[in-house]
Formats: sequence, structure tokens, C-alpha cells
Amino acid sequence: MTARSTRHRLLATGAVLAAGTLALTACGSQGGTKATTTQPSAAASKAPLFDKLPAAVQKAGVVKVGSEVAYAPVEFMQSGKPVGIDPDLAEALGKQLGVTFQIQNTGFDTLITGLDSKRFDLAMSAITDNKERQGKGVDFVDYFSAGTSILVKKGNPEKIQTLDDLCGKTVALQKATTNEDIAKEQAKKCDADGKGKLTIQAYAHDGEALLKIKGGGAVADLNDFPVAAYNAQTSGGGNDFEVVGDQIQAGLYGIAVSKENTQLRDAVKAALDALIANGEYAKILDKWQVKQGAVSSAQVNGGS
Repeated sequence: MTARSTRHRLLATGAVLAAGTLALTACGSQGGTKATTTQPSAAASKAPLFDKLPAAVQKAGVVKVGSEVAYAPVEFMQSGKPVGIDPDLAEALGKQLGVTFQIQNTGFDTLITGLDSKRFDLAMSAITDNKERQGKGVDFVDYFSAGTSILVKKGNPEKIQTLDDLCGKTVALQKATTNEDIAKEQAKKCDADGKGKLTIQAYAHDGEALLKIKGGGAVADLNDFPVAAYNAQTSGGGNDFEVVGDQIQAGLYGIAVSKENTQLRDAVKAALDALIANGEYAKILDKWQVKQGAVSSAQVNGGS
């Protein structure tokens, strides 16, 4: 896909680096910190789409959602609870379906395996829907569009604007993400063009990558645009980082569901379509000032 122009947003104040440190502490345990993000209705069976759920989920009254809650503004910890785009959408989906969406905080690279082992019913964590992940036994209900952005130190001392400008330098980023895949492809290009080795430092959490850039150990982070823009506008009061260049390979975020659980997948799709139709979806994106990433309808496996 071609790169798209950077979307500028005004975001809530607060230093994301400090918030990220708290979030890293919160999700350090792989045991799965639980936080309830929705309340079931008094009469769950009267919720608009309750009947679409599998019988086991109706009986349990809970949908377990795997998420790494350390990726503001998509999901992050605030006052001991998950907040952000995904938690707000989870709450709204829960109201449509008449069940509690319960977020379990875990590492990003364990989300797909968590679905396979039935530790989670869904995974919702700014996961890019692509064919490779679809081939690992999951389907995606797509709910947001975002590309990769380059985040650098404020003032852009290395004068970076494109991926080619990273040749001969070091980047820090979160492992097991589409952004790491983009960096690896660029590293091959740098080698082929003889422009110098691109060194990739991949970390379990994006907050670690930000600290590396702030300390001068790397020149840039590759990150999803909403997250990169949030970091630029909040960390250090907006004085730590900035986003440069255009978005790269815009794609779709999807809610991941096991291919064995098609009834739950279809129920989530119906609930998302209902939120788009009644305006609640738009309200959530407006709240986090990311309406540029809105989709017009829910798709299943729309990623390429």
C-alpha cells in the first residue's frame, strides 16, 4: 500500500513516558491482570444482540479479552484500570451483547497463542490484521485503520524523513509487531543499496524503545501512527519526541478470534456494525481524536 499523509491530532495532556512506565509495571506479570471494562445489563438477555452469542458465553456472561495494556492511546493503564480506544470499544460492544468484556493484561507476543489455548475468547490490542496472522488459526473483525510512523527525538537531530534515512543507524521498537516486519524489510534494502547496516533493537514493550531513543541509544522508533502521535504530544509535555515523514503501509486493526469460534466472531461483527450505525463508534474515536482511522463497516479478514 502507498504511504498516506500524517494525520495530526490534539490529544489529552500527560507524559506518556511516565504513563508507559506505570503500564510496564502493570503488565510485567504474564499471569494476566484482570480488569472489568463493562457491566452486564440487568437483564442481559434483553441486550440487542445477546441471542447472537454462543450458548457458553451467554451462560458465563463474560468475554475474556487478551490485551497488552501498554500502548496509549489504544490501551493503557490509568488509575489502576485499562483506558483508551480498545477498552471503550470493548465496553460498548459488551452493552450491545449483554455480557462483560473482561480485559486480561498480557504480553503482545502471547495473544495468538492465548486464543489457541482458550485462555482468551478474543484478543484486542492494536493487532494489525494480515494474511500471516490469519494463517495462524485466527479470524479478525476489523475496526480501525492505521499506518506506521517514524518517531524521533524532538528537533529531529538526525534529519530523518523516510525509512531510507535509517540506513546506517539504530532503531528501537516493539517486537512481534508489523513495525518490526517493516524494519526488517528496510534493513534488507539498506544492505542491498550499500547504504549501511540498519540495526534493529526489539523490546517486549514500546516504552522500552522510547527510553532508548530518549537516552540516545537509538535514533527512531517505528510505531502505529495513533501511538506515535500520542507519544510526541504528551511525553515530556511534548518536548521529547516528534513524528516525521508520512505514514507507511496503512492497514487494519482487528479483533482476533479463533477460527473455531465463528459464532462469537459474527456476534462481535454485528455488535461493531451496530455501534457504527448508532454513532457510538464515532463518539469513541472523537473522544481519543483518532476519527481519521474510522472504518465505514466491520469486515472479517479485510487485511492483506
